[in-house]
Amino acid sequence: MGGSGRIASLSLAAVLSAAALGIAYGQAPDKTEAKPAASCPRAEFRVVLDVGHTAEAPGAKSARGLDEYDFNLRLAKQIDKALLDAGFAKTVLMVTGGPAVRSMYVRIAHANSLSGNLLLSIHHDSVPDKMLEKWEYGGKREIFNDRFKGHSIFVSDDNVDRPQSLAFASMLGEQLKARGLQYTPHYTEKFMGRNRHPLLDAVAGVYRYDTLFVLKKADMPAALLEAGSIVNRDEELALETPERQQLIGAAVVDAVDSFCVAQARKPATQVAQRAKIRHALSAHSHRRPRERAAAAEVTAVSQSNIDAH
Repeated sequence: MGGSGRIASLSLAAVLSAAALGIAYGQAPDKTEAKPAASCPRAEFRVVLDVGHTAEAPGAKSARGLDEYDFNLRLAKQIDKALLDAGFAKTVLMVTGGPAVRSMYVRIAHANSLSGNLLLSIHHDSVPDKMLEKWEYGGKREIFNDRFKGHSIFVSDDNVDRPQSLAFASMLGEQLKARGLQYTPHYTEKFMGRNRHPLLDAVAGVYRYDTLFVLKKADMPAALLEAGSIVNRDEELALETPERQQLIGAAVVDAVDSFCVAQARKPATQVAQRAKIRHALSAHSHRRPRERAAAAEVTAVSQSNIDAH
């Protein structure tokens, strides 16, 4: 104990002497205090989770004949739970009904009425019809393509806040990658034809898809996640498991938190200016007859309605 005390005393003396010498040579002591790291106000940060497609227009068919909408709803519920458990208390799970085209106007009017900080649309992937093969499952003829697997993330250059949309999408892709999930690179290939899209982030797997309605019309940063290919027979089975859904949910929570922290670091004037621009654009879009009519149909989605699906 005595030896340790002497060493500590000598070290303190050396530090005091060095400080004194610094002052003697005209060096002012460093009074800089480390600023506290920005934190995410989780209870106030609103994520709008859009369940892709509707029960009436359910999207793609899986290799075993299941509707994409059912995959989307299950995964979105898991992500919703993960966000709520993590303290993102204002998260909204948005379930839309009706025909495909009409539902797009209804969903975007609803989303823009929620004053969200971020929109994430949940989907599951397929391939162009010409690339599908036939097989028999459960006594029925179904379609599949085992050539491609993996998730993909899309953003639109026409979104009101394209830089922040891309920032979040990249964060999400990195979190998925950190959990051992790989994105599919086939969207860059020529054989995809009109379904070909430029890769904006080759590390995170983020693609540009300008005409995706929910992305370009959202008045907040927005991204669309294709969680994996349900026409790939092996990946379909993996995507059905609670383990995969929980893994994706955890990735979303960490990405949302990182994005929220980044937003918290922005100066208040910058945040206010962005909000003003989004509000102006949203008000302008609601003056369009079709979107105004859709907005009139929008009602809050209660938890009881969500659980009934």
